[in-house]
Amino acid sequence: MDFIHDLSLAYAENASPENAGPMEKYMKNLFVFHGLKADLRRSLHKGAAEKHKSEIKENARKIAIELYSKKQREYHYSAIEILMKELKKNFVKDDSILIEKLLITHSWWDSVDTISKYLLGEYLRQYPEETGKVIERFSSSGNMWLNRAAILFQLGYKKDTDTELLFGECKKHRDSKEFFIQKAIGWALREYTKTNPEAVKKFVATANLKPLSTREALKNS
Repeated sequence: MDFIHDLSLAYAENASPENAGPMEKYMKNLFVFHGLKADLRRSLHKGAAEKHKSEIKENARKIAIELYSKKQREYHYSAIEILMKELKKNFVKDDSILIEKLLITHSWWDSVDTISKYLLGEYLRQYPEETGKVIERFSSSGNMWLNRAAILFQLGYKKDTDTELLFGECKKHRDSKEFFIQKAIGWALREYTKTNPEAVKKFVATANLKPLSTREALKNS
């Protein structure tokens, strides 16, 4: 892939070991970094992508999977951004499998949250009839990150939020001891307060959520 070759050269040429150390520490040393700050990384990505527009458009999924197989975290971000751009309103039904693979590979909050909102969320906007099946699969999985995605995918839905589904997911996972699940419940509810604050307050009052979820949900109320 010419795009991946050029992107890899650009990333390697601009790598900064001085930045990489702190970035890896911030991410709990779960990933290796080239040490590219966000603005520089996006600029390098954009430069390579502009040069290989047609290749990316024709091979977005394949390119993303190959990028996601690389060890440096910057490639994972590039993979997600390619899919966000190329698949919006152009998903196919089988993309739920691709999205699931991304969610459970190199999983951490930074990738999972972006994938949940901009890939899973947009996929289910295009295929609303798949929502029940996909969210039930993710929500009932033993994988915490799929559970988190099932809670967060409606971020940004605003008035289109399926309130019953949102509240149902929050109730389903309310007893979880996982920090990232408790936090996701609170975040999803807090986001929905921007659209229907009274509904959230009423739900939280009777839902018996964990204290962290409750605090996060009502933070702006």
